[in-house]
Amino acid sequence: MPRLHVLAVSARLPAWAEQACAEYLRRMPRGYEVERVAARDESRLALPKGARLVVLDERGRDFNTAQFARLLGEPSALVIGGADGLSASLKSRADVLLKLSSLTLPHALAQVVLLEQLYRAATLLTGHPYHRG
Repeated sequence: MPRLHVLAVSARLPAWAEQACAEYLRRMPRGYEVERVAARDESRLALPKGARLVVLDERGRDFNTAQFARLLGEPSALVIGGADGLSASLKSRADVLLKLSSLTLPHALAQVVLLEQLYRAATLLTGHPYHRG
């Protein structure tokens, strides 16, 4: 199964968000490796070689769960920006621009939602009953 990287431009998350992120990482089905890395600024993010670059952006494509799950078929790096978003140069390098929500989410909540959606997509692909859509 593919290795997934969640790369976030952020300072330390509040305890509730860290706990929720850790819970979704713990629940991931066998075979799905998810690495979560935070950096204080975009220039410090280490993009893994050979991974599909998926950048979260408010103007990105809106995926349903099944479409999102298909994105996980290969190693991917999902990048979530900080309060000021991500640079145009990083967005231009993206293989996919993904809209997480039409709503504005606080950064900590956006990370939790992204990890829940990764978990949901992985359970859909493995036939686990968590996703009933």
